[in-house]
Amino acid sequence: MSKNTGAVFAVVAGLSLVLMGSGAAQAADNWVGTWKLNVAKSKYSPGPAPKSNVAKYEASDGIKAVTDGVGADDKPTHTEFAAKFDGKEYPYKGNAAYDTIVVKRIDDNTYEASLKGKGKATMSSRNVVSKDGKTRTQTQTGTDAQGRAVNNTVVYDRQ
Repeated sequence: MSKNTGAVFAVVAGLSLVLMGSGAAQAADNWVGTWKLNVAKSKYSPGPAPKSNVAKYEASDGIKAVTDGVGADDKPTHTEFAAKFDGKEYPYKGNAAYDTIVVKRIDDNTYEASLKGKGKATMSSRNVVSKDGKTRTQTQTGTDAQGRAVNNTVVYDRQ
């Protein structure tokens, strides 16, 4: 797995985590918990896809998120952040390509996030929790650390 794919995967997982802290109890319930990557239903461009990822969301004054997984290169991945839905930048740890994240709530099941690396916007993500609450789909677009275009659809199943 290239560093870019691992970075993109970690970002995808991380963005999903941030997005669940909307401040509204009902919306937070849709995101809080543990989500496991469904590699078979996900599409990564450029690939390859990571081998695994588990995202754990915790409600707080915003959202706390931790992701752990294994990249396509068999190396462990880990990201974490805590953010509020207030339009401000918050630290994003564990991915050299991205150092801050900003999140915006769209509705009870949809959130958008953007990641920056060294002050430059590099990745956008739209996260949607299904009406039945069992699936979370994240659409990610932007560029990776090598400047390649990224267009991922990442599917997670609630655990």
